[in-house]
Amino acid sequence: MEIIGRGFVAQNFRAIAHRHPDAVVYATGVASTTATSSADFDRDAAQLYETIRACRAEGRRLVFLSTASAAMYGSCEGAAMEEDGPVYPSLPYGRHKLAMEVAVARSGVDHLICRMTNLVGRAQRPHQLLPSLVSQVRAGRVRVHSGAHRDLLDVAHAGAAVDSLLQAGVRDEVVNLASGCSVPVEQVVSCIEDRLGMRAEREVVAPAGRGSAAPVSIAKLKRLVPGVEEQFGLGPRYFESVIDRYLALPAAV
Repeated sequence: MEIIGRGFVAQNFRAIAHRHPDAVVYATGVASTTATSSADFDRDAAQLYETIRACRAEGRRLVFLSTASAAMYGSCEGAAMEEDGPVYPSLPYGRHKLAMEVAVARSGVDHLICRMTNLVGRAQRPHQLLPSLVSQVRAGRVRVHSGAHRDLLDVAHAGAAVDSLLQAGVRDEVVNLASGCSVPVEQVVSCIEDRLGMRAEREVVAPAGRGSAAPVSIAKLKRLVPGVEEQFGLGPRYFESVIDRYLALPAAV
């Protein structure tokens, strides 16, 4: 497997690279849901188009890592966020990712599109959700956006899911990679406090955008990868195990 990118997700996906020599994972490009730079979007698109052309010429399968965030799905008014339904991206980042998905799907390249939720794990950048919350709790003051919810997924489980999808020969599909449980961020903070044995002062601020508390549907993932819930231990308290594994990493101590 060729992995395009050097960031957090790319580094963790290298654990499965040897298993899929004919696949190319596009794990690079614009990473922040708040991004608005047309120049950054243009560079990302140009690199993806080049990758598509190379995959078509070499007969390789392209795995495009997209987003399952509210930036893509917008406000679902409580309905589960499903891959095969209409999507109304609420942010430029989501509209960019959707356009990239369309480019992949219409190119004729053998492909798999994975919409990923909030991943957590080794080599994660300090500004990302869980590392940031852990740092803030340790500092004694944490900022929480009112009503914010997040679906946390261990990046190792995301890699394992992609591995299973490729092993099963899944192609030309869009699949959500998530836990299926949307957890209040305040509950995430409480779990971090419990694990660290400390309490932080909370500053609750207005919502940052049009986030949605609706869960990301994993019905298709469960259909394509039977037993995935049991394999990963998915469920309402799965996020606690994600936090435990993150805090056990040397870099998180």
